[in-house]
Amino acid sequence: MSPQTEPTDRPEESAGKTSNDVPKDGRRSAAAARRRAREAEIIQATRELFDQRGLRDAQIEDIARAVGINRAIVYRHFTGKEEIFALTLVDYLEELRAALVAADPTDADATERLRAVVGAFVEYGVRYPAFVDCAHALMRRRGPELFDEISESAMFRLGRAMAGAMGPLRRLLEDGTAAGDFAVEDSTLLANMLYGVGLGALQLAHVGILVAETSPGVPTVATLSPEQVRDHFVTAAIALAKG
Repeated sequence: MSPQTEPTDRPEESAGKTSNDVPKDGRRSAAAARRRAREAEIIQATRELFDQRGLRDAQIEDIARAVGINRAIVYRHFTGKEEIFALTLVDYLEELRAALVAADPTDADATERLRAVVGAFVEYGVRYPAFVDCAHALMRRRGPELFDEISESAMFRLGRAMAGAMGPLRRLLEDGTAAGDFAVEDSTLLANMLYGVGLGALQLAHVGILVAETSPGVPTVATLSPEQVRDHFVTAAIALAKG
């Protein structure tokens, strides 16, 4: 058999190599891995700044400084601040989902399961106020605005994380309805509503102030504890699930 037609068992001869004997696909894979690692580093730095200082005090310059890069490199990886915040929220949501799954006493009745899961949601939000601020910051924007400012891949990751975080609650509502304990027609809708209302309740818990009226036109202010917010929100969630 001639050299031109002789087969080879060496994959590098059939796959094609560069002049320095490094496969092109290998170079691309390594570059993609480095990019993913840098993006994860930036998100982790953002999360740490959020938890230490809060959302409003975390600037792009601070994030870049924490990673040891300049702000121009940050913008090579993300479309802007909104996208960084969105992907940091993904990190919170994935952690929240794990907390809700761990809190669900699956062998209990539906009401007790809902009490435990909604309570865990409030406790997580009280522990991480920046999660609430980050979620509110994005929810204040209309959908078209977000799509203009955040890449399609980041929006997909955010949507997947939100669906994942609400998944334990949705499945719980479905289980309770199937058992006859709840009367939920649309578990996805109610799970989304409880998520939105829960963020509002958590904001109230962070403010810690209850406004009332002692007499017509005369307001008064009292303190409001996170425990009060949790108990009232749990009661409201159970009432909604029971119809």
